[in-house]
Amino acid sequence: MAAHPLPAVIAFARVAHLGSFTRAAAELEVSTSALSQTVRGLEERLGVRLLNRTTRRVGLTEHGARFLAQVGPGLAQIDAAFDDLDAVRERPTGRLRINAGRIAIRSLIEPRLPEFLARYPDVQVELFADDTLADLVAGGFDAGIRLGECLARDMVARPIGGPQRTIVVGSPDYYARRGTPRVPEDLIHHDCIRQRLPGSGRMQPWEFTRDGRDFEVDVGGRLIFNDSSLARAPLLAGLGLGQLFPVLVADHLAAGRLVQVLDRYTPPFPGFHIYYTARRQLAPKLRAFVDFMCQDE
Repeated sequence: MAAHPLPAVIAFARVAHLGSFTRAAAELEVSTSALSQTVRGLEERLGVRLLNRTTRRVGLTEHGARFLAQVGPGLAQIDAAFDDLDAVRERPTGRLRINAGRIAIRSLIEPRLPEFLARYPDVQVELFADDTLADLVAGGFDAGIRLGECLARDMVARPIGGPQRTIVVGSPDYYARRGTPRVPEDLIHHDCIRQRLPGSGRMQPWEFTRDGRDFEVDVGGRLIFNDSSLARAPLLAGLGLGQLFPVLVADHLAAGRLVQVLDRYTPPFPGFHIYYTARRQLAPKLRAFVDFMCQDE
């Protein structure tokens, strides 16, 4: 009698999500060779190749992508069933997988992680830094953290961390050489260090507010990154101006190595939300994390 294919389907889904047999094997607590044989056996059973394998990366084939899209919701329902069973327990336990942008991890999760782990010793926390808008179900995540304006409508969301803002900063040396912008429109005459958004590939707009009206300035510059934290060294070197979250440069601002400008044009805006799928009953591990993160709101 042939073995049931479900374990092999689960193995394939984890390899596809992580893009690595090695990382998937570590998560599933099996050897890499055993995992590779499992997935290869599934491909032989289906009669199609699901994954393209090279020495450097693993990617989905066209058949693999179609198959994953079809089985993904079913695997998510299985996870939800286990979570619902976990919900009958009083003590939060198990692995909690959180998908969040890097800024949210640094400013919201990292400062409070020691207290959460101490309070819930039976919960394992897996943080996945991702600046795209992740599909929680397809990725097997319990919850995500994003700015409220980015959330899908079918998610339950609770605000955390209070209002946020971005600020424009530069080094004293840069202002001495290039002058200080007085209004946002002055930025078109400056070197601005920009960010290309992961996922969409578009440039992060520089946003401002004047007299209650939001507007953007089409800035230019010779440096572009896909992670705003990478702008700190060029900013300190006087290579341009940056618009970013204060948490990334708080120490440099306090020490005078960077100076904020255009403060009146960058008021606070609604901040981050923790979001999750609309299930009837949250698993204790997720309920504990949500309540912990939102306790000061």
